[in-house]
Amino acid sequence: MYRLRSARAALARALVHSFSSAAATAPSVPAFPLKQVIKSNFEPALAELRSHVRAADFVAIDLEMTGVTSAPWRECFEFDRSDVRYLKVKDSAEKFAVVQFGVCPFRWDSSNQFNFYIFPRQELNIDGSSSYEYLFQTSSIDFLAKYQFDFNACIHEGISYLSRRQEVDAQKRFDLEYEGESKEVRDMPVVGMVSILFSDRMKNKISEWRDRLLQFQNGESQSQGSQSYSKQQFQTIFFKMRPAISVNGFTSHQLRLIQLVIKNNFEDLSYIRVKGENCESQHLVVYTDSKHDRDLLMKEVKDEHRKQAEMKIQAAIGFRHVIDLLSSEKKLIVGHNCFLDIAHVHNKFVGPLPLEAEDFVASIHKYFPHIIDTKILLNTHPILQQRMKKSKTSLSSAFTMICPHIALSVSSAVASDSYVKVEAQVDDSRCSSWNAGGKHEAGYDAFMTGCIFAQACSYIGIDFKLHSSTENLAYNEKLQKHINHLYLSWTNADIIDLRTGNKVTETLESNPKRRFSNISFENIVLIWGFPSKLKAKDIRCCITKAFGSTSVTSVYHLDETAVFVYFSKTEFVSKFLSLKQNLERSNDDPISVLNPLAELLEGRNTHAADYETYKDICSSPMSKLLFANQAEATCSKWKKTELEETEAVVENRGYSTETASDIKSESFVDRISCDDDKCKQTADLACMPRVMRREE
Repeated sequence: MYRLRSARAALARALVHSFSSAAATAPSVPAFPLKQVIKSNFEPALAELRSHVRAADFVAIDLEMTGVTSAPWRECFEFDRSDVRYLKVKDSAEKFAVVQFGVCPFRWDSSNQFNFYIFPRQELNIDGSSSYEYLFQTSSIDFLAKYQFDFNACIHEGISYLSRRQEVDAQKRFDLEYEGESKEVRDMPVVGMVSILFSDRMKNKISEWRDRLLQFQNGESQSQGSQSYSKQQFQTIFFKMRPAISVNGFTSHQLRLIQLVIKNNFEDLSYIRVKGENCESQHLVVYTDSKHDRDLLMKEVKDEHRKQAEMKIQAAIGFRHVIDLLSSEKKLIVGHNCFLDIAHVHNKFVGPLPLEAEDFVASIHKYFPHIIDTKILLNTHPILQQRMKKSKTSLSSAFTMICPHIALSVSSAVASDSYVKVEAQVDDSRCSSWNAGGKHEAGYDAFMTGCIFAQACSYIGIDFKLHSSTENLAYNEKLQKHINHLYLSWTNADIIDLRTGNKVTETLESNPKRRFSNISFENIVLIWGFPSKLKAKDIRCCITKAFGSTSVTSVYHLDETAVFVYFSKTEFVSKFLSLKQNLERSNDDPISVLNPLAELLEGRNTHAADYETYKDICSSPMSKLLFANQAEATCSKWKKTELEETEAVVENRGYSTETASDIKSESFVDRISCDDDKCKQTADLACMPRVMRREE
């Protein structure tokens, strides 16, 4: 019997709780061991986790989020091309927060377990905003609450973080801030009697303070009156072993005037601003006895500023240290149906997600070169397919099927010798059986994922007893066909290779959810804004009456306001868009009224476009619940852009007044609808801006 111990870390951004609803009904079964980590004990826990990750054979991860889709039409459909599916995953990762991040390092005969609370608290004002904003999907929050997640623990004690991009931006902002503060003020005219009088008074006071300082330095005595005046006005302090005076309490304009006074009248005085212990700014005038001493002072101030900035940034990085640890160790990362998880990791801890899937995979592969998806492994490896017996490959189902000795708390005496024995350890506590109440808590889900992978490795012939600690499991020849293959969409069994960015053909015998083996996206038309009374069968009936009974293969609802129409031939796409356009221009003449498409176009709010328009709409960062509203908002931007570009072309080309007026007329602008603008199947007057740009 193999024996593999797990080191578990549940890294929660918003909330984490290890308590199980099953514990109350099954007190004899020990709870899954867990070490709680909050802000106060994060550093020692991180150091402990670092040692376990470095010694691990592989690391399993799992995430829980505040939501998955910002609108029903943002769900993945069978008619979604791979680049569109990536855009939908990108939208989800950008709009929702991660509420749990489970990390579970597995090592032959070694382990420990942690539970990190993390929260997106904005410690540094990097981009001018005061806080992060994320969406919460009510169904997801209800789901998390059902499993007793503790929101209060996360909000009050959660560990904040910065992404790599935010760290770079923060450092640049601190550098620019210092350069702006240290740069000498430009000569500016001192306008106004108040400013002139203030400058003269400051010049006299500072001069008196400097003169008394030089007298004291030369051993000359000071009058009692001068001493009294000094105490009332400027009291000498010391800054980095140099005499100085504080000029706090003035307005920003007055401080600029003081800077000008120093610059124009005193070569041996320097104006500086530093951060005090309470992070409040202190404005000082410091005496230096030589140019070398002045340069040394400014260098010391700059170094101190950089040191303070670096300390703030390092403190704000917080939980990202865990992600950096996983990245630097280059261990095999194991997830279950984890493409969305990996997208969240990139968005939250690396930087903004790229617009194209190819750029994303190149970026994530740089930081995490070895990732394996247990769902793909179970679905594509012949031995594991046979073991699964066509059972569901959801995490909990796969765990029960592959690891019944753990999932069902089967005793070691009853368990088969073919099962990998897994023990978990936290501090001095160990156990090898647990209740299942931790399901859908990210740390326990990561543990289940790791157990599935360990058992799967055993089934396909990887013997951990023969595995050297110096070997990287990611290079095992029995796993090579499955490394870095992730599902873009389980619905479509669409797999992407993180090494190349290419789409991979899955070797599943069948997928009951998939009706079309090869979809020709050039045959698809997107229709929205049609009368609400029309259903998919009604729309299909309208179109087939116009183009023949075999013209339409399928009509699929995105939501109640939009459908995909999948034509049997590509030529029907251009014919449909052209006929729709002609009917709309014909207004209410008898021929257009009697056309079969008249019912579809009723109300004159129906829009149609090709598949590329659908991709453009999906790439928009806007979030409208209904697709028709999303398309209208997105297309309004297109039309505004087209109009501006058209006006520029008209102006540059020097068209006659009559022609220019006709081109920019309201009727022309109205006809730059979404189908006219984006559809490349027609080339009429409405597409003239596009044609003119091509000529240029």
